[in-house]
Amino acid sequence: MQFIANGPEIPNVLLQAHEEGRVVFFCGAGISYPAGLPDFKGLVEQIYRRIGTKLTEDEHYAFDREQYDATLDLLERRLPGPRRAVRRALAQVLKTGLGHKDAYDTHAALLRLARSPEDSLRLVTTNFDRMFHAAAKHTKQKLHAYTAPMLPIPKNSRWNGLVYLHGRLPEEPDDTALNRLVVTSGDFGLAYLTERWAARFVSELFRNYVVCFVGYSINDPVLRYMMDALAADRMLGEVTPQAWALGDCEPGQEHRKTIEWEAKGVTPILYEVPAGSHDHSALYQT
Repeated sequence: MQFIANGPEIPNVLLQAHEEGRVVFFCGAGISYPAGLPDFKGLVEQIYRRIGTKLTEDEHYAFDREQYDATLDLLERRLPGPRRAVRRALAQVLKTGLGHKDAYDTHAALLRLARSPEDSLRLVTTNFDRMFHAAAKHTKQKLHAYTAPMLPIPKNSRWNGLVYLHGRLPEEPDDTALNRLVVTSGDFGLAYLTERWAARFVSELFRNYVVCFVGYSINDPVLRYMMDALAADRMLGEVTPQAWALGDCEPGQEHRKTIEWEAKGVTPILYEVPAGSHDHSALYQT
């Protein structure tokens, strides 16, 4: 695959699958950066600041290893009133800044791209924010949402809408809804290992569609859980289509980045980020 300076070159096989309505975009925190929302690391840092506490030694150990889900799990276990303080702080951090210029342009574009030839919407996000709803309202697009754990069967005849795979922030304060968000390692364990409702959705999704990840970093804990679930399926003999990811890359690092993504079972479509920066404009302008 050719790497080009102005943005990613989309492979023909993916373009063909999209024309046939077989591509599902799987959206992570990176698509909400233009609205001023953080990635997983930044979310954890801001939660600690809002609660007014510092990382303990074991929390620091997890955080330094980019195990942000485990960090929050440890934090929830040591705070009085388990989970509530962390969840409320999370909701405060993710209040959308819709006053930002072009805040939801990427969301609006994804809502358009995720339409099948029959105009059915098939889109998945692991974000909790309500940016897609704001984008749909702004662009006058109809939007039906499925919020975990009440998920559709990912097949053409059973799915028309946006899936919030790890839950969605409620419009009004609601501790019950916040408690259902999949954000700590304990939550992920329930969703992917014990109750397995998220793992079943992901497995069925990959069997029926070509998945393209957008807005994820290569070491994102969310990506790790999903790919582990698929690896377990492959061990049982399941055949899954190729997965793709739009991934950032500094100049000269194309080969290394490709190897890292492929080690996760994902083929990258690389776009350029200037060295030492967090400038993802090539992705947003594509």
